[in-house]
Amino acid sequence: MWSFFARDPIKDFNYEILPENQEKSGIWTLSRGKRKTTGEPVSVFVYEVSQGTEEQTQLAKAAFKRTKTLRHPNILSYVDGLETEKSLYIVTEPVTTLAAHLKLQAEKGGASDLEVSWGLHQIVKALSFLVNDCHLNHNNLGMWAVFVDRAGEWKLGGLDHVTSNQGESTSLPPPKYLMEIYHVPPRYDLSARIKAIYTRSLSNHFLYLLQIPKQLVPHYCELVGANPKIRPNPARFLLNCRSPGGFMNNSFVESCLFLEEIQIKEPAEKQQFFQDLSENLDSFPENFCKHKVLPQLLTAFEFGNAGAVVLTPLFKVGKYLSAEEYQQKIIPVIVKMFSSTDRAMRIRLLQQMEQFIQYLNEAAVNSQIFPHVVHGFTDTNPAIREQTVKSMLLLAPKLNETNLNQELMRHFARLQARDDQGPIRCNTTVCLGKIAPYLNAGMRQRVLISAFSRATKDPFPASRAAGVLGFAATHQYYSVVESASRILPTLCTLTVDPDKNVRDQAFKAIKSFLSKLETVSEDPSKLAEIEKDVTALAQTGGSAATWAGWAVTGVSSLTSKLIRNAPAGSEAPPAENSPVPQSAAGPAPTNTASKGVQQDRSYVSCQRLCPMELTFVICKHQGSSTRAPKSGRLSSAQEGVRLASDYNWDGAEGKSATSDLFSSVKCFTNNHAFTPSGLSKAELAKKKREERRKELEAKRAERKAAKGPLKLGARKLD
Repeated sequence: MWSFFARDPIKDFNYEILPENQEKSGIWTLSRGKRKTTGEPVSVFVYEVSQGTEEQTQLAKAAFKRTKTLRHPNILSYVDGLETEKSLYIVTEPVTTLAAHLKLQAEKGGASDLEVSWGLHQIVKALSFLVNDCHLNHNNLGMWAVFVDRAGEWKLGGLDHVTSNQGESTSLPPPKYLMEIYHVPPRYDLSARIKAIYTRSLSNHFLYLLQIPKQLVPHYCELVGANPKIRPNPARFLLNCRSPGGFMNNSFVESCLFLEEIQIKEPAEKQQFFQDLSENLDSFPENFCKHKVLPQLLTAFEFGNAGAVVLTPLFKVGKYLSAEEYQQKIIPVIVKMFSSTDRAMRIRLLQQMEQFIQYLNEAAVNSQIFPHVVHGFTDTNPAIREQTVKSMLLLAPKLNETNLNQELMRHFARLQARDDQGPIRCNTTVCLGKIAPYLNAGMRQRVLISAFSRATKDPFPASRAAGVLGFAATHQYYSVVESASRILPTLCTLTVDPDKNVRDQAFKAIKSFLSKLETVSEDPSKLAEIEKDVTALAQTGGSAATWAGWAVTGVSSLTSKLIRNAPAGSEAPPAENSPVPQSAAGPAPTNTASKGVQQDRSYVSCQRLCPMELTFVICKHQGSSTRAPKSGRLSSAQEGVRLASDYNWDGAEGKSATSDLFSSVKCFTNNHAFTPSGLSKAELAKKKREERRKELEAKRAERKAAKGPLKLGARKLD
């Protein structure tokens, strides 16, 4: 029982003191610490009774009491404390001394005037609270009495010598520290701190003025005036520095003051503040952005209905976070943002996806983000459809089998066939070519040739060029049989395209495919090597570093390589009396076709595609509220194809005579590719179909002739 009463109270203390990085702060030793139950970081001020004098012990106990009872945003926050016969412990928010902070900043190039202006503002405001509201004098404003928290904000501490300024008696020893160390009276406290901040020395009265900012010099001189009675009160000093052109009249201080009062601001004021904030964040201290601005941004979105305006500053602050911090603080907010119905929010998320895509895991993308993103494919706003297509470049590596090979391909097929905006149809083709490595082999075989062939018949010249470049960029996924029977016939029709850029790209692609066929013809043993990627497995996000690298970074430079828009009216193909012949693969679209694509002329900023490289078209819309026509589907004349169903890639292309001819050919280098009769298998199949057709026609003619002509009023029974 006696051991219970004799146990050491330190063991029951809920905080652990860490031995490293201890600093001296007056009569206290400042140590880092943490809460035993949660690991939350704190600072612990320790005073050992055995190492101090009786006067110092009285001062330590007074500081313990003042720190516990004085509450102000700019005064060091008291968390917990313990007083024993041997020691005193004051637990506060995690801080470091101002001297240590300035030393660290000096290693990085020195503290900026913006940071110092806000720090002085906080200390002077705390002094004003003590002097004007509490009627107390601090009497101990040394470097050891100012502390800096994780956000870089300055806090007033060192309350050892606080006394009443109304003449009340006190048992505390007189404030001797400043007089003993600096040989100056206590009234010079604030001016001495300003001098120490900028010079770290109190020698040479004339040189230090050169170090103090010019905006601050007049107010500093008032503080060191010979007549103490005319020296400004802290409140007036603050007011003078906040006047137009003053040292504390800047964007950083304004932003900090707004954040302190943000809870009482009007919604319109908050919106304007967050819009202006992103322009100033680059000049703000990093720690302030992480620990002061970021929590306010998250709170504004969660509870303040700030909407899309918080996104730009949020992502700017996010670059200061570690991967773990980003995952913990920002990703949950981003996932929630994707479910928003606010169009401004959705389009900004899509535009800035490259800033956070690397922090999203595949489970969150497929279950929480992609289901919301796909709504953008059917949005009536062209800008949202455009950004949704481009975002697939970043999302594709993280999509599962169903979302990528089924859901996404269904939307791409509809956009390419029906969208009334030519550049969006073009960008769909471009994006399909870029994400081709992620598709499984079966889907690539079914989709790519059909989609790119459809693009080559699009009324929009850039779409036709994208179709050609799509073939060239994905050439490794086609067998030599497909190259000869399906791709080259399609490309050859484009050699007489009305747009020279399309013709140039077509000739380059044709030469590339012909070279491939010629190589196999000369040496059939090279077929396996050339076709090694045709049935290759789909790439994952981490399996192809080169792909991931240019795909992810490419979104940030989409505007660097554009497609030059054709002159007005050039999107329409030549008229019926044009000397350019129509191709056998499908009729060229006429200049009468196209109510659905008239809005393409609103896209006025394009440059030419780089040779053999897929690049997005940059779309400029007449208005963000542009709506699709009631029937956004292009006619068969406009497409140059017949659609078998809404989302049937194979049917959408249509089976040409060429594709029928080669439908039964499986291997180009098969030694038995020709039958004993001397005909190839394809030619033999065609001959059999022709014979069968003639046989059926003969039978119908025989039945019709046997029945004779129908009589008036008689019913036809067959």
